[in-house]
Amino acid sequence: MVIKVFLATSSGSTAIKKKQQDVVAFLEALKVEYAQLDIACNEQNRMWMRQNVPEEKKPSNGIPLPPQIFNEESYCGDYETFFDAKEDNAVYSFLGLAAPPGSKEAMQADEEQHIVENGTHADESNEEGAADDSIEVPEGDRNGDAHGEAEEGEGVEADELAEPEENEATEGDEGHAEEDGEQEEEDLQSEEEEELRQLEDEEEADVEEEGEEFLEETREEVAE
Repeated sequence: MVIKVFLATSSGSTAIKKKQQDVVAFLEALKVEYAQLDIACNEQNRMWMRQNVPEEKKPSNGIPLPPQIFNEESYCGDYETFFDAKEDNAVYSFLGLAAPPGSKEAMQADEEQHIVENGTHADESNEEGAADDSIEVPEGDRNGDAHGEAEEGEGVEADELAEPEENEATEGDEGHAEEDGEQEEEDLQSEEEEELRQLEDEEEADVEEEGEEFLEETREEVAE
């Protein structure tokens, strides 16, 4: 396949001349085989170029300016698209050629392919993992939660049955506490009564002593 570059060798535009020189120099640097087709001196070349540039790629006036690049009969692009491809290290792809091994474009393509393959493998691994997760679980394992809930229910029932016994025990303790309280009150009353008796006996003894002393004093006075 031969790359065709349509250019105007006798163009009076400095901008056009510079663009043509950039394209040709870059192709020579890449050692890409190409052919220069002059549209200034060859009417057939000029008519062929104008007819084969896609309508959507033509300027508003319908007349495409050089340089225009083709791969045999296939349109590649103009200077602007060529420059963009050069900036993106995609000139070989722009020209419709295979990038030689070791070139930046070939290495970039290998990296992209590697990323795509890794992404595909990762997706397959995720699908396999999802398939493993969907393996049917034995019925015994599936009912594990149900058994757990049943055991919890039995535990709750046992607790409920135990509650009345605890309540009865609590009531019994309260009854004993009341009896103990009544006994303590009785004991206190008995102690108070005993103390009152002792006080009364002591008072009576004191009164008797005082009475005897008074009688003794009276007798002595009478005897005098």
